[in-house]
Amino acid sequence: MKNLAVIYDELHIKHKPPFSHAERPERISSVIDFLKEKKFFENVDLIKPVEASRENILAVHSSAHLDFVVDSIKGGKTLLDGGDTYVVKDSLVPALLSAGSVIKAVDLVMDNSYNSIFSLMRPPGHHAESSKPMGFCIFNNIAIGAKYALDKYNLDRIAIVDWDVHHGNGTQEIFYNSSRVYFISLHHYPFYPGTGAEGERGNGEGSGYTLNFPLPAGTTGKTYLEIFNNKITKVLNDYDPWLLFISAGFDAHKDDPLANMELTEKDFTEMTKVVKDFADKKNIKIISVLEGGYNLDALSASVYAHLKVLNE
Repeated sequence: MKNLAVIYDELHIKHKPPFSHAERPERISSVIDFLKEKKFFENVDLIKPVEASRENILAVHSSAHLDFVVDSIKGGKTLLDGGDTYVVKDSLVPALLSAGSVIKAVDLVMDNSYNSIFSLMRPPGHHAESSKPMGFCIFNNIAIGAKYALDKYNLDRIAIVDWDVHHGNGTQEIFYNSSRVYFISLHHYPFYPGTGAEGERGNGEGSGYTLNFPLPAGTTGKTYLEIFNNKITKVLNDYDPWLLFISAGFDAHKDDPLANMELTEKDFTEMTKVVKDFADKKNIKIISVLEGGYNLDALSASVYAHLKVLNE
């Protein structure tokens, strides 16, 4: 069994904004170029994703959501929401591949091919709710992958740790009533999308299985690491997940243009170490899925820092 694989497909470039936009193809191409400069793929496999099927999408999204996306693309619409989630005529395949990359990752870790998988795809997903695309996100990639893992492999418990600077409202909403997914988020608050208060803890059978750490602007890596070491590890130990997902947004970096946090790539190294140490002790696999990160240099360096730890 190998340590790590990266899932990537150059078809992501087909999802290209028709106007100036932070979520653009250069995000991924800059990371790929950086990793190749570091000769990272000499010892790490680069694997193509599969397209998520209609059944995969409908496991977490409403049929109205899927039909709205497809009809909007076919009809030449450019915005799916109030102004920040764009589509173009070729957006559907990249969106299906981005969701399908997490499905591919699940199969690869569950057959013991790899200890960890990183999905280096776009568009991102964690803002997409069950019936609403938003926040640059068309489908909720990580939720689609987690639901696939629950259903196909009959897993009892999955944990999702989301450290994107924006709260993963979509992932939270999709699993808010479930005890089979423990959703943990650290994020700037109050901030877009407006959710993620401490009091949001789940509902019904899911009560107590959502945990939010709302943080003020200017929060440093020291605070993040204290939360990881003193709180998140305890929660994960108590929950004892069978599989661990990371919504790996890197927009809490101090150089990111869309946020006001103070993390560095070294902080992402240390956060990844905490998660990986837990996974290694429990002998469970990690699936990490790219979310945000909009300064190309900061994103590339942070992804590299993250992957180096996953490959140890």
